[in-house]
Amino acid sequence: MSDKLRILISGFGPFPGAPFNPTEPLVARLLRLRRPALDAVERTGHIFAVTYQTVDRELPQLLKRHRPQALLMFGLASRTPYLRVETRARNAVTTLWPDADHARVRKGSIEGNADALKFGPHTAKLLRAADSTGVDVRASRDAGSYLCNYLSWRAIEATCRDNGPRLAAFVHVPLLSRGSGSPRKGAAHRVTLDELVDVGAVMLLEMVKLTRQALRVAP
Repeated sequence: MSDKLRILISGFGPFPGAPFNPTEPLVARLLRLRRPALDAVERTGHIFAVTYQTVDRELPQLLKRHRPQALLMFGLASRTPYLRVETRARNAVTTLWPDADHARVRKGSIEGNADALKFGPHTAKLLRAADSTGVDVRASRDAGSYLCNYLSWRAIEATCRDNGPRLAAFVHVPLLSRGSGSPRKGAAHRVTLDELVDVGAVMLLEMVKLTRQALRVAP
């Protein structure tokens, strides 16, 4: 196993109602990003198919194979015109909308009557870092009840296990503009892919810093 800091960067593929998922090119661009702070970082990228079965199968495989110390996850929120840094995962799963395999769940919770799971205070630092780009980024307490929330729940569970990742974060991104423009606040502005990559890069660098700090104080 490499001595480099290990981080898994993930996105999702298309799903019903969203034939193009901008998290795919975002993850690809973040894997190619060149910064001095990333020289000692081993980045692994993964695109999950939008199915519950895929998350349950592939997330444990990725954790076992790559042993990432941090998870930086992205998903699409097509009805939100700004980026959302999720602060928690709800114990909820929709019984109305099928996943990309047309599978529906039969109950509306992930784990019985458990409370929501929180990502942790590091999400506030990610938000501050992302906000410096000028793109509209906000904190969110509601990751929905679809695959993004489900992956968030499973990722937070993983951080609670021995030898699991130290930190995890999930960021919802909006649909992209097909044109170009300068980053600015406000729902009327739809971000471009370049702007999205700029925000993703800042959050990746902040996640690397926060993970190093967490590892230094680990018992």
